[in-house]
Amino acid sequence: MDAETHFEKGVLTITLNRPDALNALNDGMRERLADGLRRAGESDVRAVVLTGAGRGFCVGQDLGELNERRDAIGALLREQYHPIVEAIRALEKPVIAAVNGPAAGAGLSLACACDIRIAASNAKFVPAFVNAGLIPDSGGSLFIHGLLGTARAFEWMSSGRVLSASEALEWGIVSEVMEPEALAPRAAEYGAQFAAGPTRAIALTKRLFDNASTASLREQLELEAELQSAVAETEDFAEGVTAFLEKRPAEVTGR
Repeated sequence: MDAETHFEKGVLTITLNRPDALNALNDGMRERLADGLRRAGESDVRAVVLTGAGRGFCVGQDLGELNERRDAIGALLREQYHPIVEAIRALEKPVIAAVNGPAAGAGLSLACACDIRIAASNAKFVPAFVNAGLIPDSGGSLFIHGLLGTARAFEWMSSGRVLSASEALEWGIVSEVMEPEALAPRAAEYGAQFAAGPTRAIALTKRLFDNASTASLREQLELEAELQSAVAETEDFAEGVTAFLEKRPAEVTGR
């Protein structure tokens, strides 16, 4: 299997599973990952964890496969990579990247496409594109720019510098670093926290921040008003108000 899924209590974990190749992306892996993201769109899934099997998170495109398709790299990106990245951002639920080892090239882009990144202490973040004479793709130029700003993103992507997990934490690429054995339990904890939350409000918060980078102030204010009106119709909002007035924890259902 090139990617495996496990579902428990509202959390879908997608594990990239080519450990002997550090989870390099080939046709089978991309197909399985796309299948997993389609499963993630189903209503019983309330949070998603993306991680890798073995020693790596994902080292990007399988270069052996790419060498056979050099003349069609644009088509490969449009037909296979872009739908995966767009699916991550279109999911109306949080996606947590649990970076358990090297994240390189398109694997780095995939991690940065997720809503939250946590990392094992032995993880590495590798902008491998320039080392192969390529440019960032799979959304990396957008997401890394958003995380770091123009100057630092350009310097990092054009230098090929490998960042350690602690440096990625310092730069704000990841939100937590922990010992490798603690990563999977922490990712599950994150997922459970989101799965127990007001699903619609979380989904629309994701949509707001995705819109914010290109919107004018007036456009963003209007979207806030529009989405706030929508979320105010949910059962979770009614329960939240009632719980506040009754001074008790809210019991949300995701509706």
